[in-house]
Amino acid sequence: MKKRSIATLTAALAVAPLLAAGVPGQRAVAADSGADGSSPPTESTLLRGVDLETVTIPELQARMQHGSLTSSELTLSYLRRIKAIDPKINAVLRTSPTALRQAVASDVRHRLGKVRGPLDGIPVLLKDNVNTSDMPTTAGSLALAGSPPDTDADLVRRLRAAGAVILGKANMSEWANFRAAKPTSGWSAVGGQTNNPYVLDRNPCGSSSGSATALAASLAQVAIGTETDGSIVCPAGMNGVVGHKPSLGLVSQSGVVPISAEQDTAGPMARNVIDTAITLSVLSGHDAAGADGAFGLTDAATRPGGLRGKRIGLWRLPSLGAEVDALMTRTAAQLRAAGAQVVEVTPPYQDRLAELEFPALLSEFHRDIDAYLSTRNGPHDLAKLIEFNRTHPAERTCFAGQELFEQALVAASTTDPRYRAVRAELKDLSRRSIDETMAAHDLDAIASPANPPAWTTDCARGDNDVIPSSTPAAVAGYPSLSVPAGFVGELPVGLLLMAGDHQDAELLSLGAAVEQRLDAWRAPRYLPSVTSDATR
Repeated sequence: MKKRSIATLTAALAVAPLLAAGVPGQRAVAADSGADGSSPPTESTLLRGVDLETVTIPELQARMQHGSLTSSELTLSYLRRIKAIDPKINAVLRTSPTALRQAVASDVRHRLGKVRGPLDGIPVLLKDNVNTSDMPTTAGSLALAGSPPDTDADLVRRLRAAGAVILGKANMSEWANFRAAKPTSGWSAVGGQTNNPYVLDRNPCGSSSGSATALAASLAQVAIGTETDGSIVCPAGMNGVVGHKPSLGLVSQSGVVPISAEQDTAGPMARNVIDTAITLSVLSGHDAAGADGAFGLTDAATRPGGLRGKRIGLWRLPSLGAEVDALMTRTAAQLRAAGAQVVEVTPPYQDRLAELEFPALLSEFHRDIDAYLSTRNGPHDLAKLIEFNRTHPAERTCFAGQELFEQALVAASTTDPRYRAVRAELKDLSRRSIDETMAAHDLDAIASPANPPAWTTDCARGDNDVIPSSTPAAVAGYPSLSVPAGFVGELPVGLLLMAGDHQDAELLSLGAAVEQRLDAWRAPRYLPSVTSDATR
């Protein structure tokens, strides 16, 4: 058995470069689409009877265990889809030149019965602010487009140890949307503009834009995003997928391009809650049995409880528009029909949080980006990064501003008592906004719209993205989860669920039940445009 498997591995490694021909480690160019440009080149989502749009990781693992599917076939299928479809949406910056070799190694482990866990052989895309030693990590900026980092991020080491296939890097909003006062989400100087696959002239939200759109287009099984405030849950909602912002500290920040150590976290994104939970269990080191004695992250999603008796507080946010509010009314009715109790709530202290968060982030960004840049080739601090942008016209092809960089450069130091007082108040009020609301109404979670319908992408205008629902959990360091809720016309809207500190497993369990009840996901149609006054 061992001798035969080694021979199989050797043969497969020899064939892998031939299979990869036409799927290079850089962005591919697709064949021409239809004359009206209304749909991408056809690349089937069916693979050996498996529909990539709906299949879950447990179903894939069962097939790989039984020998009816291999990781090599799965990985090659995703690489082919990237080549055919990505030129329409511009989500994938590059594919890994070793992806197929990683898949072959997983196939050998499956043959030998030495599978490392549920992610073994599963293709994963990484947001391009997550360090990889074998591929560039740019945060979308030409300033970091030279040699790769010296080492992988901690979370990448966890993924590799779990046997995941690192498929490539996803485009993102440059510097995670923390550069200009009026940025355009999904744009970076390195990758250009990522487009919403549901309607191509609409925005994908940021900053985990490529991660979300790639999943919506079924270009990977799961993806990794990062969030400071909204950068996982908004693109997840706006692209009709699932995104989980974990509790602060659950996933290591080491090796991830920062904004603020007080709020930053990487997190999993997928087309369903099951895959999201499985990926989080690997990223966090919490196995399916529950390392902390509680029920595990994976069990939370694979065996979700029902909604009967659950108490959910609905924070409507009518500022997101009448059509979103009507969708929340329909969503509440569906949850009530499943036995949940839905009560309307308005978490307190939101105006004060909005007033204090940005000044704190400016101070933290200056501290944290200087520390990160000192580990990379290129500008070694924020001042040199500002000068780089001034002298490189390609950094100004969509928007020219770097006002946030300039404000951060002169912001109060994080050793300043005034800054410390601001961050302490932020932590206190954000946690109280959730804790007090949940306690007052005896809630299992707070729910709100994750996003408005996607606005038209416009470099001159910038984003139209005042979306306050993500802020309480982001500032508090509490978990939040976006699941598809439905559509406004052709455009997806997510339902954002949030709960108390380190209640990630409970939130995923509830999210799985909500996902099952709403059943709101549908594949994108890559429409070139739609007309709607509400979403301009």
